[in-house]
Amino acid sequence: MIPHFDEFLLSLKSHQYSLETIYNYEHDLMVFDLFLMHDAKTPFDTISKRTIDLFKAFLISKDRKTPKKLRRGKVQLSAGSMNRMLSTLRRYLTYLGDNDYTIPIHPNDIKLVRMPRPHARVAEFRHLVELIESPTLLEKNKMVGLRNRAMLETLFSTGMRISELVSLNRDQIDKTGRIFIRGKGRKERFVYLTDRAKSHIQNYLHTRSDDKPALFIPYSGRNMRKTNARVSPNYLQMKIKQYREFLSINVPTSAHSLRHGFATYLAEQGANPAAIQILLGHESLHTTTRYVHASDRYAEKTHRQFHPLKK
Repeated sequence: MIPHFDEFLLSLKSHQYSLETIYNYEHDLMVFDLFLMHDAKTPFDTISKRTIDLFKAFLISKDRKTPKKLRRGKVQLSAGSMNRMLSTLRRYLTYLGDNDYTIPIHPNDIKLVRMPRPHARVAEFRHLVELIESPTLLEKNKMVGLRNRAMLETLFSTGMRISELVSLNRDQIDKTGRIFIRGKGRKERFVYLTDRAKSHIQNYLHTRSDDKPALFIPYSGRNMRKTNARVSPNYLQMKIKQYREFLSINVPTSAHSLRHGFATYLAEQGANPAAIQILLGHESLHTTTRYVHASDRYAEKTHRQFHPLKK
């Protein structure tokens, strides 16, 4: 039902959007297409603000259909996931308008849902260190332990995203430990390894005799023999969950938490927020402040140190 669908995806490709981003746009528009056909029973050229409100209710519902074989969704979408789909629809309508196609509703008429603002939490520094060091102790396979330790050390050393980590090639690291990466939105930046992280990467690489370009490679699974084989994000997230549970770390901790902790503990040491923004690859300093203001302990310390009536 959605017109110029393939044209829109081709335009994203021509503008050098990543394959993952293009896949997400395709998936989100297919969800909207299914909604129009099976739930709203509304042609695309007659959608209205009310249609968008019904689409929001559809996304909240656990009975919504998903693109794969019209299966029903089992969990309620988060506000963030809903907003991603609504933003996709906005971007698609903008594309139609920019190319002089008729649009039934203006992109600005699609309002995003309110995002909850949960209190940001970061595990205590000592707990993050225990987590980072845990693969060496918990993995029975020494090579897996060295590799997973090197991955966690790299995440916390650089503050990079998990997608950036698993995409790293060996030749991206120079002799000083500086890494040039192309991150989210194809933004380019440098990140830096600590001496400690460099040491663990070298320990891991010394166990390898292959010539595969990827910095971190799998040791099991169907794709392990492929030249371009890489550790998957899902594998690393699963391992971090296992390590956290074994260590009884009660604050939810993931690969993104290491990035969060990187920013928070740099800020606690007095790092300039603008420098942290560059290291994280954020376009807006406002985004960075959501990371660096996360430490309750730092806030308490600041209060005790600087309050004018502290005595």
